[in-house]
Amino acid sequence: MSEPRSQDAASDLGSGSRRRTWAELLAGRVKRQRQGLGREHKLPESAVRLLRRHLNLNDLLLEVGGSACKTLCLNQWMDPEASADLSSSFIGSALRDEASRLGVPVAVLSSRAVASSFVQICASSGEPSHRVLLNAEQRKKMSSLLEVAQYLLAHSMFSRFSFCQELWEVRSSLLLEAVWHLHVQNLVSLQELLESHADTQATVAWLFKDLCVLCEQMEASTQHTDIARAMLSDFVQLFVLRGFQKNSDLRSVEPAQMAQLAMAVLQRMLMFALEALATGLQDESPAYRAVKSWFGVFCGCTYGAAVSADVPKRFFSHTLTQVLTHKPVLRVSDAVQMQRDWSFAKTHPLLTSLYRRLFAVLRPEELLGHLQEVLETREVNWQHVLSCVSTLVICLPEAQQLVKDWVAQLLARAFESCNLDSMVTAFLVVRQAALEGPSVFPSYSDWFQVHILHPPLVPSKYRSLLMDYVTLAKTRLADLKVSMENMGLYEDLSSARDITEPHGQAHQDVEKAIAVFEHTGKVPVAVMEASIFRRPYYVSHFLPALLTPRVLPRTPDSRVALIESLRRADKIPPSLYSTYCQACSTAEEKKPERAAPGMKAEAGGCAEEPLGPLAAALRELRAAMTDPSQYDVLSAHMAVVSERLSSTLGLGEEDGSLEVSQVQLSIMAPHLEHQEQEIADLLLTSFCQNLIAASSFAPPDRQGPWAARFMTAMCGRRLLPVVLTRLCQLLRHQGPSLSASHVLGLAALVVHLGESRSALPEVHVGFPAPAKSLPIPEFFSSLLTFGTAETSLFCLKFCTAAISYFLCKSSSLSQDILYSCLSPALMKKFQFVTLRLFSEAREPPSQEHPASLPWRLLCLPTADWQRAALCLWKQRTFQELLKQKEFHLTYRDWLQLELEIQPEFDSLSHTERWDFHQWAIHEHFLPKPSAAGGCDGHLQTACTVLVDVLIDFCQSSRSYNCSENSDLVLGSCTGNRDIFSRLQEMAADLEQGPAASQSCSPREHFLFRVFRTRLQALASGWDVAARLQRQRELLVYKWILLGLPPAVLVGSPQAKEPAAPDCTEFFHLVNSELRNFCSHGGALTHDITVHFFRGLLSACSQSRNPSRTADLILTACQTECPIVLTSALLWWPRLEPELRSRWTRCFQGPLPQELQRLWEAQQFGRSCLSPDLASPPPGPAWVSAASLHFAIQQAGENNIKSQLEKLDCQREELLVVLFFFSLMGLLSSHLTPHLRHQAVDSLKALDICAEILGCLEKKKVSWLVLFQLTETEGGLGRVLLRLAPDPYIRLLPFAFYSLLSYFDEDALMREDAFLRVAVDMYLKLICLFVAGETSVVSALAGRSQELQGQGDPVGLITKARHFLLQSIPRCPKESFSNMAELLATSGQCDPEVSAALRSRQQALPDADLYQEPHLF
Repeated sequence: MSEPRSQDAASDLGSGSRRRTWAELLAGRVKRQRQGLGREHKLPESAVRLLRRHLNLNDLLLEVGGSACKTLCLNQWMDPEASADLSSSFIGSALRDEASRLGVPVAVLSSRAVASSFVQICASSGEPSHRVLLNAEQRKKMSSLLEVAQYLLAHSMFSRFSFCQELWEVRSSLLLEAVWHLHVQNLVSLQELLESHADTQATVAWLFKDLCVLCEQMEASTQHTDIARAMLSDFVQLFVLRGFQKNSDLRSVEPAQMAQLAMAVLQRMLMFALEALATGLQDESPAYRAVKSWFGVFCGCTYGAAVSADVPKRFFSHTLTQVLTHKPVLRVSDAVQMQRDWSFAKTHPLLTSLYRRLFAVLRPEELLGHLQEVLETREVNWQHVLSCVSTLVICLPEAQQLVKDWVAQLLARAFESCNLDSMVTAFLVVRQAALEGPSVFPSYSDWFQVHILHPPLVPSKYRSLLMDYVTLAKTRLADLKVSMENMGLYEDLSSARDITEPHGQAHQDVEKAIAVFEHTGKVPVAVMEASIFRRPYYVSHFLPALLTPRVLPRTPDSRVALIESLRRADKIPPSLYSTYCQACSTAEEKKPERAAPGMKAEAGGCAEEPLGPLAAALRELRAAMTDPSQYDVLSAHMAVVSERLSSTLGLGEEDGSLEVSQVQLSIMAPHLEHQEQEIADLLLTSFCQNLIAASSFAPPDRQGPWAARFMTAMCGRRLLPVVLTRLCQLLRHQGPSLSASHVLGLAALVVHLGESRSALPEVHVGFPAPAKSLPIPEFFSSLLTFGTAETSLFCLKFCTAAISYFLCKSSSLSQDILYSCLSPALMKKFQFVTLRLFSEAREPPSQEHPASLPWRLLCLPTADWQRAALCLWKQRTFQELLKQKEFHLTYRDWLQLELEIQPEFDSLSHTERWDFHQWAIHEHFLPKPSAAGGCDGHLQTACTVLVDVLIDFCQSSRSYNCSENSDLVLGSCTGNRDIFSRLQEMAADLEQGPAASQSCSPREHFLFRVFRTRLQALASGWDVAARLQRQRELLVYKWILLGLPPAVLVGSPQAKEPAAPDCTEFFHLVNSELRNFCSHGGALTHDITVHFFRGLLSACSQSRNPSRTADLILTACQTECPIVLTSALLWWPRLEPELRSRWTRCFQGPLPQELQRLWEAQQFGRSCLSPDLASPPPGPAWVSAASLHFAIQQAGENNIKSQLEKLDCQREELLVVLFFFSLMGLLSSHLTPHLRHQAVDSLKALDICAEILGCLEKKKVSWLVLFQLTETEGGLGRVLLRLAPDPYIRLLPFAFYSLLSYFDEDALMREDAFLRVAVDMYLKLICLFVAGETSVVSALAGRSQELQGQGDPVGLITKARHFLLQSIPRCPKESFSNMAELLATSGQCDPEVSAALRSRQQALPDADLYQEPHLF
């Protein structure tokens, strides 16, 4: 109220009287009416006279809404509507009276009075200027005033036009909120108010100023935010509707003026915001608040249903055009240099928020089309254009492919019509999109790789233009003082930078060369060319950068391999390479000092600084997880994370490429540098936290693609190996210690990595698995183990989380995509662990109450993993998956997994484990059809698969170790012992039950069938790798045989006569394999020998004629497998006691004849070495010779000449065979000098051979047959060839010429075959040397000075050659028979010896010419 004026109006009441308000006067009047009810008809007249005497219209309008009136009168005696009508009607009556008195229209007078009061309210705040909002008191007064004005308007007592004119006269005093209230209360619309002023420019200036203040105050004030937001929305709605509605839709009388005004205001506001961004804004500054508020109006919800959809689209398109063309002062060259700073993460967040709001209304196709149109028709601001491209590919997944298509069109147009602008635009757009990382766009180097020294292929008619360009480019480089000699091998076209120093470019060239070498395995062509044509740069810059000293890795990496390749190609000077090696050695020596605890702590402290921005960006991303479905918001945060990550690691654009051929990783000892591990932990922890936060608001299928984007950001060329290594450390080595949130997060990450398997490289792993490359899903599955109770539980948790997440996330995908993304190994491991740990899972799933996916259960703070696993197991979708063939847990899969269990650390007790094995084998897999992974009910099939899996497992480096005696020793993983027990049980069932008749042949045992099949699949040959692989395989076979009943080797006696068991399969295995790899100098190892004879006793126990059965078996050994008998002779001292005791106990009689003959042979060998008379040798001769040979070896006799003289002169064959065994002993002393049962070294073995050779020559016994052995049926050669390993037979030429100095030269004349044998042995010795088969002998001779003259193959060959060249001229004609055939096959090994033989053969006369002809 206006108090001074009230006092003047009431001055006649006396100085002692207090001024009373209108409310008080009215209340007193009512009181007196009660006292005098007869005078009510006099009240209106008295009141009118009183008011007319003291009327003030302005005060009346301001006071009519006072609180006192409402309190004392209206609220007490009347209802609110009646009081409002009474006040308004009273004011209307007063205005009519005053207008009549003044002679003006009542509408004009009312408009002036309301306008005056309107201005007074706006000016009554007393607060500083530049305000646009009313305070609470002003807002109350304004509401009362507008109620009166609406009454006047309704009764035709108010002129809008006059009111607008009055307001424009004092527009500087108006508050924008007051004007807005006129619009909201439908008193005067904003459009009518704005159109009533002729000066459009002044109106625009007033609106622009007040709108800027409104935007500032809207962000600064929290009390009036809703009113301010509503005001801004209404103003923008009006401006957009009137500025961008088609002319045919407008109904205003002056459409052009209003459209011009609306466009001008919007343009001024946008330009203000862009200018503020260009000059730089500080957070929370007034300008920042104003721009942020104004950009907030670019939202579809701002315009509501009152505006058609086309109007905002036209407004947004116009705004985008204005942004893209704002101050186009930057040239293309400026854009190239500054482009890297215009990525999404480096662009001001307010500008990217504007882009994102514009994109929300326009479709991606419309955006690209509009962008293309603007670029073709306008001068553009390249910073805004390129930052818009970055925002497009970041926030709109559909735009990524559209950008690629657009670029392809630009390039096609550029090449077809020589349009340089299109090509420039294409390159700039691609470079900009590539800056955002491989998760949204391929890297620039992947999209377009160009070698600076390789010009493009152009048509011949343009060749001159290309050469002119090259000349001009070289001239320009010379002007810039850039030497072509210092130009790098590769140019990184994806980065804009100043002229690079040669050493900096060299380091980039080295990294690129290593990447190319890693991909191709060959030295890059650019490096080879530079070493020839650009040698100054190559020697002065490239090689020093390549040979930077460092601590060399234990496993050679790509840099080491490239250096070695260049060194072998003589592309590295020896002095430079020597300096490099010395510097690397020095770095290795200093390594422990750098790893001191103090240095490590200091490095850790320094590393925190670069990780700060990355950690902050990750925290902001996590805060945005309250609505994980907002693609643009989360994509914006992910772009910032990617940029901070690149800055932290110092990555270039090429590092974002996913084109990595392979990731090498050590599973058993994964190692990361300190900073690498910190970065990996930061990223993985953030992913886990984000997943948990997002899952609390939405299930995985409604979380949007943020997780996939996050995963892609971690898959750059440099970062992917770090992440995979850290995941290997966590899952393989620290899994049981991970928290529930970590398990969930890492499982989800593994799922997303598996979905991108086609874009990710394979992982090359070595120990403990065979060296091979695994796809990403299989790699992660290989990290999950079950050896202990803790690891089994972790595997259960991880598999449950991964499968649940995938099924929940991919519920809307097709079945084909669903199956192709899941890892079969992961599914099988989950089935294995679930069936193993929970007996409930072994029951058929119930269909009555189908379970739901347990993802929400897992996200609870106290997750029940057992309940979740069983819930997933019973889930219908999961059970449907298990019906797919690729997800079947087969019997073979189960065995492979069960073999990894370590019983001493198993969660199941021994009894529980046995129960589980019985259920799994006999109840689950045995009756199951083979199509579902079972055995079709065949026990023999179950045994066959078990043996095959067991061999594979024992071959793996996880479970075997070779001891000195080459026996298999199961190592750290002993779970196979239980499975082997199941094999023993099932094998016994086969032998005793009806399943024995299921064999495909009555003579074939399943075990030997498995052996034969596997051996056929192995590589053949005598190279080291093939021999070691075959030997390792056979060692496992022997271990299995020794673990099964010995009857497996011998078999059961046949029902019909003769009653000899069939040992054919075992004999074949011995002759073809064990003889070569599990024997030493003519005898098998003790264990397999004892096992065979135990089998013999077992077979005899089942026979009706035990002695006959034993004799038949041993007689068969003489012809089919003689090495069994020689093995029995070698181990007889240990074998005889068991044989005699068991035979006597079981059969109560003397030993069978053939066993007795073995005892006699052993006695003969011992008697020959005793001073007494030797006992007669039993037959056959080779058995007695073997016994004597073993006796000589075990006794270690140096001089056996006297013992040899004891032998009967008629036993020539015995001496020959004994010489053969001594030759085998000589070779054995070279090849296996470590054997415990071999007491003769190489020199003693040579002396023994020489003594026997001398004895043979003295008795004139031919021994050359030993070096010409053949598989003649029934001959001695067939027996001897089955007594010695094939490698020993191949090394007979070495033994032959080792005895060269002991040969009798007269033998040359007596033996016609000697020369041929000597030449044959010589040529074979050369072939052995060339093939490297004498390397073992050579290595042994090199370690022993005593053997250097005897065991050196080179020296031996030299002596043999000299011997032959001297002997050839002395040989008679008969010695050259069949020589031509020998020289034709191997004569090229030594042309000089071949020539000497041919020359001597041609020089000899033909004996037939000197014989008397037979004429009659």
